[in-house]
Amino acid sequence: MTARQSNILAMTGAVLLFIGLALQFVKLVFAPYVYLVGSILFAYVQVRSGYDGKNIVIRRLRQLMGAMLLVFTGVLMLLWHRNEWIARLSIAAVLELYTAFRIPQEEQKEKNS
Repeated sequence: MTARQSNILAMTGAVLLFIGLALQFVKLVFAPYVYLVGSILFAYVQVRSGYDGKNIVIRRLRQLMGAMLLVFTGVLMLLWHRNEWIARLSIAAVLELYTAFRIPQEEQKEKNS
């Protein structure tokens, strides 16, 4: 898969995640399905873009915990019709945000060394 295709899949997944969340707050029945498809696309791109380097910090940041929590949140939306999924989504968002800032910093350090 090329970088362009990965970017398109990741952006499609992110848009579907957002749309699914918006629809979930409006309480539409099909909202969890839209969210789940988006989270699976997003997680798939993260799994496919592995790291082959030796930097242990980047390797640990790439453990994909945030992506798996996003998928788990979609499953919770389907199974439970209460709001427990919001806690998992919050944790996943914090993990994804943290790795989005830390990985480029570590890559820059590795490049400068």
